[in-house]
Amino acid sequence: MYLTSGEEKLLNGELGPTYQKAIEILAALGDIYGADRLIPIKSAQIAGVSYKTIGDAGLEWISDLKGKVVVPSILNPAGMDMECWQEMGISQEFADKQKEIIKAYDALGVKTECSCTPYNIFDDLASFGDHIAWSESSAISYANSVIGARTNREGGPGALSAALIGKTPNYGFHLDENRSPNIFIEVEANLQGSDYGALGYIVGEMVGDKVPFFRLGSTPSKDELRSLGAAMAASGAVALYHVQDVTPEAVKYEAPDEKLTIEEKQIKEVYSTGEPDIIAFGCPHSSVSELEELARLLDGKKVTKEVWICTSRAIKNKNPELIKLIKKSGAKVFCDTCMVVSPASERFKCMMINSGKAHKYVPNLCGIKSIMATTEECVRAAISN
Repeated sequence: MYLTSGEEKLLNGELGPTYQKAIEILAALGDIYGADRLIPIKSAQIAGVSYKTIGDAGLEWISDLKGKVVVPSILNPAGMDMECWQEMGISQEFADKQKEIIKAYDALGVKTECSCTPYNIFDDLASFGDHIAWSESSAISYANSVIGARTNREGGPGALSAALIGKTPNYGFHLDENRSPNIFIEVEANLQGSDYGALGYIVGEMVGDKVPFFRLGSTPSKDELRSLGAAMAASGAVALYHVQDVTPEAVKYEAPDEKLTIEEKQIKEVYSTGEPDIIAFGCPHSSVSELEELARLLDGKKVTKEVWICTSRAIKNKNPELIKLIKKSGAKVFCDTCMVVSPASERFKCMMINSGKAHKYVPNLCGIKSIMATTEECVRAAISN
């Protein structure tokens, strides 16, 4: 891979070991994937934040870095609410380690808003056609598919390295030829709300890392598109998809020859019933419109089970009356984290969720049973005796 004279200086260690390591990581990725050069990025979104997932080794690696990011950079969810961690049932030992991780990222100049939906916090992180380096699976899918920006599925170290250098290797979804759809998904069902997460749960398992082109019988909202992409990224490895007449790049393409048909009965089969001891929302983090729906459904009611609603701290702080209304029901609103990356989930036995992404991750990463249901069904379970 070609390096400029300035990049060669970084590689030779002239700006210190942190930038040298960063350019080494980017150069290695570029060589592995056949990139011709490094290209400038507009922003970075960095995974590897929860102490649950990175442990002491990850904390030590981040703490040893000495430098500053050169593009706007934001963190993925941490392992706890940074303010209400005791309410979650987090231990002091875990909390101390998690705070060290956030402090280490802050020292590098990374924004410490911990969210998997950074596009709902900052408007200027990614626009159509921008090259970025994001590493949370649902954020990658949303950026590529709904915004029309360009990012590969970056690992945490790769995204952080890109943030420090301000560049990323030019391969994969940064190139026009790799953004074309290669499988056609015909959906014979009228979908709404959590149905999009159920659809993504099914399709991700079927297509792996292909680029699907959807023809839907309904027009999804941005929240529903986000749920679709998040589930496909979790159950498969889909980082880019197109929806006919909806997503910004779909107009450029025809439906591929390879075709799968998804029927309504397949969607319904994803849902199940049971007796959860916790009901959780916000994977990915709840938007304002999703909080409004939950507030409406919970208005005048009291929950009888543990209920978590995860959102970004920015959205929580901007909507105090909405949060107050939700919490009046007894539901808990947590920020900076989610049910998947927090060890607090592990003390429960069965979690009900309305998210296809969480339905895939909760059993694997938390070791507990998950039940997927619609938002309305989740609320009914939360207030039942």
